[in-house]
Amino acid sequence: MISSTASTETETPAEQSSRTPRRVLVLEAGRIDSDYWVDLWRYRDLFAILAWRDIAVRYKQTVIGGAWAILRPLVTMIIFTIIFGRLAKFPSDGDAPYPVLVFAGMLPWFLFSSILADASQSLVSNANLVGKVYFPRIVIPAAAAMVAIIDFLINLALLAAMMLFYGMAPSWRMLLLPGFVLLAFLASFGPALVVTSLNAKYRDFRFIVPFIVQFGLYVSPVGFSSAVVPQEWRLLYSINPVVGVIDGFRWCVLGGDSPLYVPGFLLSIAVVAGFLIIGFRYFRRTERGLADLL
Repeated sequence: MISSTASTETETPAEQSSRTPRRVLVLEAGRIDSDYWVDLWRYRDLFAILAWRDIAVRYKQTVIGGAWAILRPLVTMIIFTIIFGRLAKFPSDGDAPYPVLVFAGMLPWFLFSSILADASQSLVSNANLVGKVYFPRIVIPAAAAMVAIIDFLINLALLAAMMLFYGMAPSWRMLLLPGFVLLAFLASFGPALVVTSLNAKYRDFRFIVPFIVQFGLYVSPVGFSSAVVPQEWRLLYSINPVVGVIDGFRWCVLGGDSPLYVPGFLLSIAVVAGFLIIGFRYFRRTERGLADLL
């Protein structure tokens, strides 16, 4: 057992009573596993520092800075509205304007894809930190995911402006939107943990992840409503966990214009839970060897 204790310098009783107790780190076989969740809370300051650092450097040395957070989904929304709404003549949900339908699907998609992409590179980017000190390594991909949360909040304000422009009033279902934001985070964090671990060992995944994100954009109901999928295929289509997340977002934002397909939504939740369990268990299994791999 290795332990570090407070210094034994001579101090007055008043100084000793006012001094903040130093944290004692004990390295002992099996202790890391038993105290893992406690350690996550103890290292919350490190999580905050890493998250703030990633947010600060996100758009550093770019010409338009944080405007990229708005420009990417805005341009994609315009292109999808033209392709799916004007050229392909896909119907919207009820009376909802097609741009609002697309943007309401784009918000959870960008949250999902950004967390997956940012977290997958986070361990490699922090290789020096991983090799120097002990801390729960899951702090790194979790901190990287916070950048996507900030981008999401910016675009949520843009969605509110679009609804105001089209004269759409939010319904009581908007109160449930935070729950679907959490679902989108969990849907992306499970696969992100798997990809993050694999990327530490096989750097091929830095090329595979952008391909997955690009492919997923077109097989998910981002530019169109999932209601256009034939009924006999809709449950199978919901195996894609992003389908349930996007449908839930539109159910909250568009109100009665976008009814929720409950069997598919429940299936998506089950898939999200499965990926989360697999992702966490795989990350924990590979965590001890990350310092050697990186």
